[in-house]
Amino acid sequence: MEQHDIKKLLQQVSEGALSPDEALTKLKLAPFEDIDIAKLDHHRAVRQGASEIIYGAGKTPEQIDIIAHKLFEAGQETILITRMSREAADYFQKDIPFTYYPEGRIGLVGKMMEPRHDGYIVVATGGTSDIPVAEEAALTAEILGNNVKRLYDVGVAGIHRLLSHTEEIMNARVIIAIAGMEGALASVIGGLADCPVIAVPTSVGYGTALGGVTALLSMLNSCASGVSVVNIDNGFGAGYQANLINNMGV
Repeated sequence: MEQHDIKKLLQQVSEGALSPDEALTKLKLAPFEDIDIAKLDHHRAVRQGASEIIYGAGKTPEQIDIIAHKLFEAGQETILITRMSREAADYFQKDIPFTYYPEGRIGLVGKMMEPRHDGYIVVATGGTSDIPVAEEAALTAEILGNNVKRLYDVGVAGIHRLLSHTEEIMNARVIIAIAGMEGALASVIGGLADCPVIAVPTSVGYGTALGGVTALLSMLNSCASGVSVVNIDNGFGAGYQANLINNMGV
């Protein structure tokens, strides 16, 4: 939607020919920009509260660079790139603000959004091996405008490590529980917290962990109320969902 189209829309609202809700619907249905390799949805933030995010896996470094630059040139101030390889980060043209977070394989063009309130999201892992997935979740949430507290290596093999953070758990607005092996962490946290718990199974574990399937099934069968589950290693999905929950009503 071009500037003159938006101006015309606002004029119609001013004249009473269009209600504010009708105008908002038209903005949500605004067209995308076709650049051959992608169709850029510049109005996603209007519809969903967060602008378009680039999934880096499967894209060439050049494709990522082109898409990110187009979004930035169109006025998107915060551009999150997930599953971005070191190769793609090294290739990226640094003529626009760019930061790479290797542990979470996250690229950021522009700036992190400011948190909208003091509430925070807890990101907890069963072990150190789960940190790459946890960093994808934590950075996603931070970039989208949330305060995040990290509790790493607090798995059930040493439950006292988790219990030493009981106050932080009980005061969180959302908790992301990330674990491989048998995936028990989510159920334990779910039994302590009164907020939504998002469980993330990871592919960490020996043979019968089945690449995260065992943890996934364990989390799906959690006896703790309030636990929902995303896909294996999907830190981004958990961070995005936690952002939606944390900022509801803001």
